Amino acid sequence: MLIGVTLPDDTIRHTRSLLDELRELVDTLGFGIMHERMVAIRKPQAKLLVGSGKAAELVAEAKAHNCDVIIFDNELTPAQQRNWEQLAEDKILVIDRQEVILDIFGDRAQTKEAVLQVELARLEHNLPRLKSAWTHLSRQRGGGSMQRDAGETQLELDQRMVRTQITRVKRELESVIQHRETQRKRRMTVPVPTCAIVGYTNAGKSSLLNKLTHSNILAEDKLFATLDPTSRRCPLPSGQPLVITDTVGFVRNLPHRLVDAFKATLEEAIVSNFLIHVLDVNSPEVDAHAETTLKVLSELGAKDKKIITVFNKIDLLWDESTREDLSIQYPEAIFISAHTGAGLELLHDKMEAIIEADFAQLKLLIPHERYDLVARLHREGGVRKEEARDEGFYLVGSVPERMLTLLQPYIVA
Repeated sequence: MLIGVTLPDDTIRHTRSLLDELRELVDTLGFGIMHERMVAIRKPQAKLLVGSGKAAELVAEAKAHNCDVIIFDNELTPAQQRNWEQLAEDKILVIDRQEVILDIFGDRAQTKEAVLQVELARLEHNLPRLKSAWTHLSRQRGGGSMQRDAGETQLELDQRMVRTQITRVKRELESVIQHRETQRKRRMTVPVPTCAIVGYTNAGKSSLLNKLTHSNILAEDKLFATLDPTSRRCPLPSGQPLVITDTVGFVRNLPHRLVDAFKATLEEAIVSNFLIHVLDVNSPEVDAHAETTLKVLSELGAKDKKIITVFNKIDLLWDESTREDLSIQYPEAIFISAHTGAGLELLHDKMEAIIEADFAQLKLLIPHERYDLVARLHREGGVRKEEARDEGFYLVGSVPERMLTLLQPYIVA
């Protein structure tokens, strides 16, 4: 049973939108949804969020529909969670949106880094909930593998164990992040422009990466299909090399502990030269999705990056007026289909324009004996034209700033 509570500052429409999103999240976990309810309250109650009478009514509804789990779209405190389960006589599990997202991340994480990040977020989420998990708090632990301090309760011991695990995971995560940082520095020794694809979950980021790079990475019609950053080389029409990275999708009300835990995963967005912000053109909540993504980017320190806004899935667009309205609201945006390839020429042009703004556009005549510079320019710059002449190689293209001094003698006026 899914429950969405409309708080005093919210609207019923907003609650409905979030509840629809929760349905997708829960469906991703494979749970069967038997019933949904929206409740409006004048003031949040500390004990159960809603009034006790309404809470009893909702529990009765859950039992009538044979539900064994109640999922709140609103965040519940550990005490509220336990109070709900006690009201249901411990026959119904009560969780909230945050736990659903944590479970999805736990199912999808594959690399060592993502697994550790999910474990850290889960431990930090569970730590304050240990109190409600124990009904025998006064019992003293007798013996055991872990040394107990004098008078330490079972709860205190368990909290200490969880804190020890948190410290261990943070240490491991630090090591993995350092290893990846070393890999990135190695990659930067032959600097190639990079861009990160960001956006709301299920907007089609992985499909766009596949289309741009001729790859075949996982691209499912599911929320959070991508958790681990995936980088691929993108061959631009000019020959300019570019590395594109797919990133984890954002979602409204993403648990803050997950934002912190996944900062390393999203770091590709911070260090890239520019971003491609993908939005689902057919989503009725497209503005809220855009706002969520930009808010998280701001938290990550990437809000000042150059951003190409892309509206995806135009092949599924059923109302052309939607496109017209969005064109007015987002005049710089590009409309594409990662499925059919429509609009990708414009996207290529925009990507090359951004890269060229950071690269000098030159005509060069390089002697035959310095072909090493020609090869390097192919690797690190963008060669638009090349022809062999008697006096050397004539090239037209973009030159990285770091090569300007080296190529200065060969610039054609």
